[in-house]
Amino acid sequence: MAGAYSQDLRDRVINAVVVEGMSRRAAAARFGVSESSAIKWVERFERSGSRTAAKMGGYNRVRLEPHRAFLEGLRAEKSDITLQALCDRLLAERGVKADTSLMSRFLRRLGVTLKSGTDNHAIWTDADAHEN
Repeated sequence: MAGAYSQDLRDRVINAVVVEGMSRRAAAARFGVSESSAIKWVERFERSGSRTAAKMGGYNRVRLEPHRAFLEGLRAEKSDITLQALCDRLLAERGVKADTSLMSRFLRRLGVTLKSGTDNHAIWTDADAHEN
């Protein structure tokens, strides 16, 4: 993924549009940036007054950690519970929305892995329990 453009370039594009009255597309062509970037920079400036780049990426805290005991309890009740069922129960009983990919990543961090079971069903098991 590409990094952010320099602040100087952003300022020149915004000034060309706001101060000089140039169109966003013309400013993009003049400074060699995409039309989309110029349009977004000027919109952000007009909306918030900010010329700086918006935050990119960063650490995404583990949203499910406070509900770890609850999720482990659900797995203890029913060891072959599906990811979707875990997500549904978490939403119904705790009001926390999570999709299956988030749930899968969280369980893998806990050492819970997906094992192929019989009857074409996948079973979530503790990785340590199956190591020989």
